[in-house]
Amino acid sequence: MLYTPPPRDPNAPPLRINLLSDTQTRPTPAMREAMARAEVGDEQIGDDPTVNLLCDRVADLLDKEAAVFMPSGTMCNVAATLTHCRAGDEILAHETAHLIAREGGAHAALGGFQITPLAGADGQFSPDTLRQALHPRTRYQPPQVLVSVEQTANIGGGTIWKKSALDEVAQIAKTAGLATHMDGARLLNACVATGIAARDMANGWDSAWIDFSKGLGAPIGGVLAGSRAFIDEVWRWKQRLGGSMRQAGICAAACIYALDHHVARLADDHANARSLARGLSQIEGMEVQEPETNLVFFKPGNAGIPGEKMVTELRKRGVLLAMMDGRIRACTHLDVSAAMIDETVGHVREIVRIA
Repeated sequence: MLYTPPPRDPNAPPLRINLLSDTQTRPTPAMREAMARAEVGDEQIGDDPTVNLLCDRVADLLDKEAAVFMPSGTMCNVAATLTHCRAGDEILAHETAHLIAREGGAHAALGGFQITPLAGADGQFSPDTLRQALHPRTRYQPPQVLVSVEQTANIGGGTIWKKSALDEVAQIAKTAGLATHMDGARLLNACVATGIAARDMANGWDSAWIDFSKGLGAPIGGVLAGSRAFIDEVWRWKQRLGGSMRQAGICAAACIYALDHHVARLADDHANARSLARGLSQIEGMEVQEPETNLVFFKPGNAGIPGEKMVTELRKRGVLLAMMDGRIRACTHLDVSAAMIDETVGHVREIVRIA
């Protein structure tokens, strides 16, 4: 399997260090207070002022005309492709993209789309690879309609698409008559790491979204942005998918709090990821990918222990990670401290020593 958390063991010790994913974050007390104070209304009919404020802020953040609040990032991707494409259309994306690897075949099941996987190192395809994948419009092949990128590239190691590559890919797509979509689940991680504004990252992309339930620490939600006409059509799909909500301002308030208080601190997660990678790389036989953001991928095989066994042994010590694509993935977030990173490295070193 691509993403395999260790089996649940009722006799396992209490979980103390959760490096499984940044989706594991818990709302802070201050975020919970903001949620409790939220002014609410009926989101489905556009009458929730807190949801409306969040959508306005994200639209401005990404320099788009409009935005819509979604229960999940997957729904952002699914509703976006359902709006951009029609049954039989072709989408171009990296072979490890979330669209392909982590959304249960929703795009084929719900939209009848063909997603063509593009190869490339670290979760990114090159502009040349995109050029080579384009084909003339004939009745023998599906219409190529959409190009999608994932910023950051999760399975690629949390790698950051360079702005120059994003610009070139978008220009190639536009020249060929294709629309562009940015899966921005960890877009703000890329922005904090590079110092490039989100609106500049998303410039040239017809649709883009950010996730609030990962490093930003909210309990739920993503916001998808694009042109006003595009978002109007996304709303139709949101209704069809059962994503329209009622007093969603309670959740939107958490997202607004995250925008105000949890963006700059993503740098702390990146520093902890670098510290973890540095500590792991000092263990003989450990193969560690240098992190660019908050994801650390490593293989302990050359240290004399299979990855699956390492994950199991760490869980026995109260540390939770997961296997992903044949490697161990550790994800730092606001509930992981520098002291926890040092403790995790110590546990790994001890497990390797006795293996």
